[in-house]
Amino acid sequence: MSYLVLARKSRPQTFAEVVGQKPVVRTLQNALTQNRVAHALIFSGVRGTGKTTLARIMAKALNCEQGPAAEPCNVCRSCRDIAEGASIDLQEVDGASNRGIQEIRELKEKIRFMPTSSRYKIIIIDEVHMLTTEAFNALLKTLEEPPDHVYFMFATTELHKVPVTILSRCQRYELKRLGHRELADHFVRLAALDGVQMEPAAVEMIVREAGGSVRDGLSLLDQIFSYCGQEVRAVDVVEILGLVSHQLVAQLAAAVLNGDLATVYALLDQMYLHGADVKRFSNDLLSWFRALVVCKVSPNPGQHLERTEDELAVLQQTAAAHSLETLSALFNLLLEGLEKASFSQQPRFALELAFIRAVQFRDVAPVSELIARFDQLLAGTPIDALPVTPTNNPQPCRLETAPQPVVQQTPPNPTPQPQPATPVTAQAITQAPQPDPPKPAPSPQQPEPNPDEQPTATSAPEAERPIAPAAPAEPPQAPHPANLPANAAPPSPQTEPTATPLPPAPAPPENKKRIRQHWDGFLKYVRERQPWVAAALQMAASVERKGDELIIHFDDSADCTLLKQRNNVTALTEFILDFFQENLSIQFAVPGSNACAVDPANGLAPQHERRALGNDPLVLTALDVFTGQVGDIRIGPRYRTTSKPATSATDDAPPLAEE
Repeated sequence: MSYLVLARKSRPQTFAEVVGQKPVVRTLQNALTQNRVAHALIFSGVRGTGKTTLARIMAKALNCEQGPAAEPCNVCRSCRDIAEGASIDLQEVDGASNRGIQEIRELKEKIRFMPTSSRYKIIIIDEVHMLTTEAFNALLKTLEEPPDHVYFMFATTELHKVPVTILSRCQRYELKRLGHRELADHFVRLAALDGVQMEPAAVEMIVREAGGSVRDGLSLLDQIFSYCGQEVRAVDVVEILGLVSHQLVAQLAAAVLNGDLATVYALLDQMYLHGADVKRFSNDLLSWFRALVVCKVSPNPGQHLERTEDELAVLQQTAAAHSLETLSALFNLLLEGLEKASFSQQPRFALELAFIRAVQFRDVAPVSELIARFDQLLAGTPIDALPVTPTNNPQPCRLETAPQPVVQQTPPNPTPQPQPATPVTAQAITQAPQPDPPKPAPSPQQPEPNPDEQPTATSAPEAERPIAPAAPAEPPQAPHPANLPANAAPPSPQTEPTATPLPPAPAPPENKKRIRQHWDGFLKYVRERQPWVAAALQMAASVERKGDELIIHFDDSADCTLLKQRNNVTALTEFILDFFQENLSIQFAVPGSNACAVDPANGLAPQHERRALGNDPLVLTALDVFTGQVGDIRIGPRYRTTSKPATSATDDAPPLAEE
């Protein structure tokens, strides 16, 4: 007989030999003992977790001559025939190759007959999710009410592809990935049965590569036994499987955390010399950084990480030396960069670029630090007095702010300079030389004023009110910046009085929109906000403008019945004001009828609101400061900031006034 691989030679023959899956095994054994076995079972889970194995053990337990029992005897003829694959009453169907409706019809014909030598007929369909929709539909009725002598058992790795109508007729058992320790103990036991000695580090590598699958791990173990013989070392496992040594991964992660790019390049060269797979290396490195984050946030990381004691000690030591923000940010950067490297045409270049970005991350100042410094600047703290967190950035970020108002004292004997006529404050005038009262004695805090100089503004506790000085004979000239004090703000050339009368209405924009020329654009504008209003306006025969009235002509009064209502007139007026940017009122006209006449008061509210927005003191102040003019004033519901719900939220709301 040819050689039998470990995956077949070590296949469990009883429930007691099944590795892991204790909840599923216990449920099946109790169902056998209590005679509560469902007529259709479906086993799901990742590859190599024991789905087909459990179905075969269940078939042996049902047909055992000593049972049905919680454990098959493996001695009777039925158990031996099933173990050897020679049982007539056990039919295994490959769902991937027998997936059509014709195969299901033949199967239904066979199950009509009673079993030949066993108690029940057992139908096992592997990879049942591969069946066609017609095959599933043909199986529905039989699966819902099968004969008493038939049991169905399905196995699938993709349960979501099985129709719900099939799942509702089956009893589902989900098989989990095996734990790290269970797989390690199982592999060590099998190696001992074959007389092979394995290093603990080698076992850990094989278990990690198995990924919770017993069959995958046994295939790797069979390959390693052929290469190593009677002694398996970690170095041999790294060489035969093309793995990256975890010492190399730990060293590279430490170099990235320390910002040592030269070491990172040296370790990458070493990795490529060993011929390691880029994708496998990326997964190992990301797993290492994830372990660092777990060690940082968890008081007992050993419960969440499947690592050896030496690796766990290195991880805890590295995580203690860095903050959680640094570890999580690097984890995120490497996750994005290494994922791109897996699909890049030049994976090594993409990998190096990802590490360069990860190393440069140390030069980025935290946002919290910048916000704190900005708050201190707003509080009046000089920028040179702010504490700077030491980083590796040779050019730290600086925040530029406007000069703060400070008290400026006049020097004792300044050189007279020609000063322009600038607004002075009431507080400054009280300190300027007056003709009637005597001059106060000079003090160290306030020197005696020079009559040849212009009065300067000082920081007084009273509110400063600008006063318009006398008009000069010649146009004022702005002083040179070199003649100004170090911390003094440049004088403002404006001499307007404080109280400015409000204009009656905002100035209309120069580029007005014509009613007839832009009517299609207006309909599109309304359609985005209220489609039914745009549809009603499309029924209009024509539009015209007479003064401040927009007259919309309809041939039939039924077309404007809804539009003439007060709420609709108000909304339509808002649309017209927002689009054409003119104070227009609406009228509907129907030949020979006044049925669609509009009350003029219905459209006054949007006009008053638009006029109030244009005359708002804040808007006027902004126009005065920036020497601008009002462009558009929008009053529609989507442009309001109150709690009133907007009719549409498809577009971004522009500001109330554009300069």
